[in-house]
Amino acid sequence: MMTQPRFGADAIVASLKQHGVDKVFGIPGDKIDRLFEKLEHETGAPELIVTRHEQNAAFMAQAYARLTDKTGVVVATSGPGVGNLATGLMTAQAEGNAVLAIGGQVQRKDLQRQTHQSTPSVQLMAPITNYSAEIQDPANIEETLANAFAASQGAKHGAAFVSVPQDIDDAPTDTGLPVYQPAQAGPAPLAVIKVVAKRIKAAQFPVLLVGLRGSAPKEAAALHALLAQTGLPVVETFQAAGVVTRELAPTSYFGRIGLFRNQIGDRLLRQSDLVVTIGYDAIEYEPRNWNAAKNATIVNLDTIPAQIDNYFAPVAQLIGEIAQTLTLLTSELPDFVYPAAAKAQLVALKAELEADQAAVAPTNQAVSHPLAVVQALQKQVSDDMIVSVDVGSHYIWMARYFRSYQARHLLFSNGMQTLGEALPWAMVAAMLHPEQKAVAVCGDGGFLYSGAELTTAVQHQFNLVTIVWNDGGNYDMVRFQEELKYGQAAGTKFGDLDIVKFAESTGATGLRVQSPDQLDAVLAQAFATDGPVVVDVPVDYSGNQALAQQLIDSQLG
Repeated sequence: MMTQPRFGADAIVASLKQHGVDKVFGIPGDKIDRLFEKLEHETGAPELIVTRHEQNAAFMAQAYARLTDKTGVVVATSGPGVGNLATGLMTAQAEGNAVLAIGGQVQRKDLQRQTHQSTPSVQLMAPITNYSAEIQDPANIEETLANAFAASQGAKHGAAFVSVPQDIDDAPTDTGLPVYQPAQAGPAPLAVIKVVAKRIKAAQFPVLLVGLRGSAPKEAAALHALLAQTGLPVVETFQAAGVVTRELAPTSYFGRIGLFRNQIGDRLLRQSDLVVTIGYDAIEYEPRNWNAAKNATIVNLDTIPAQIDNYFAPVAQLIGEIAQTLTLLTSELPDFVYPAAAKAQLVALKAELEADQAAVAPTNQAVSHPLAVVQALQKQVSDDMIVSVDVGSHYIWMARYFRSYQARHLLFSNGMQTLGEALPWAMVAAMLHPEQKAVAVCGDGGFLYSGAELTTAVQHQFNLVTIVWNDGGNYDMVRFQEELKYGQAAGTKFGDLDIVKFAESTGATGLRVQSPDQLDAVLAQAFATDGPVVVDVPVDYSGNQALAQQLIDSQLG
């Protein structure tokens, strides 16, 4: 009996399986089609999710990474296929999500020629990834992919790119990668942990600032144990939203920071005499925003050393596996009691935060106030649901007012602030958790960036609600900031679209809030409807300029 020949594409699939990949996102093309043939038809291969645009496929791989803490995989063909991945990989790299992109390429003999779809893709991806390489020998396929996976899951998770020439994809190969154990990190040195514990005990107003790397499952669990024992106050970045549980929130939650320096969290960090950053990356919210006076005493607890600048110069760094380090730090603070004087200040700040959260939205408007939309959505969303938020004026309101009590259940792009990711992200949430609704919150501008993927959502019948905040066809987040700077806006009007008809044309259910008094009923209907649902919510953004008022020691961001 003849054995089936083993090609480069088989070696790629074998590597994906060895690394635990169960889903692959992408769009096929001639230079990588044998790999797609294997993914589609080989028994036991990862599930192939075909999208409508490579950028959205990369967004979906990023969401998979953020929600599972595993590497998300995206595959595209050569030339424009690879080029369309760039924004998604840039976003994943900036925001610390492990993504492996596999790109088709022309045959090796054509790499130096002006050939159809020939692109120097390795050079294109090198500045925006942890790893970028091209396979030149079929015997090296699996080892190259192993190194790419390792790079994506490094101390700072990020993107990796592997270029596969067409003749490598098609080449016979019998090479297999031995089973190996990935590298493991340990905690920070115990001596340094003890020094930091002493600093926390001696501080008069210690505060924790938690970022994305502090919000992964193991890290969040270790943080919860620390908070339960110490009652330390926490300020979340947008990327770490939900890291404080509902049970711990009354004592430890003091809001989020990520845009405009005028939040309770900004003030708390300014008053603190010791800020312990946990898994925090400067790209989430630059230190010059929350340490404008350059006088904060900072401890950095992370997987990687801090990038030192004039506003971020830690007096100590706990570098190692975050969860293990937090557990050891907790053991060094068995009898910690928060200073009484600072606790009184925390009570006052907490009361101010809760009063702001309880603000009543105006009811005398022809269309819905943003706060009313947030509050209506909050009624429909359980703690287990995952909500992804696009970039725009709506995301400021959501970041400030929408509560979440599970880490990585309220998703923002606040590293690159990339437009169009909310719908692809929510689709992955629906794919991973079909038992409950996933929610995408978009502006009308961001929705149109990736709206074609509604057809993908309909094809798979994802349990998905997309809320479109519709201000009549404006890039409003840009508009209102331009108006604050220049007194007028330019280039922010793109025109209106009938969101309901667009949704219905894809096979999704389309609903519209005709007047503010319908808001609760329409959202309830959306959440009670099976399959993909899009809700058009006209909003009045006339109060947006107030969001950027009373900045602390700084100008507009």
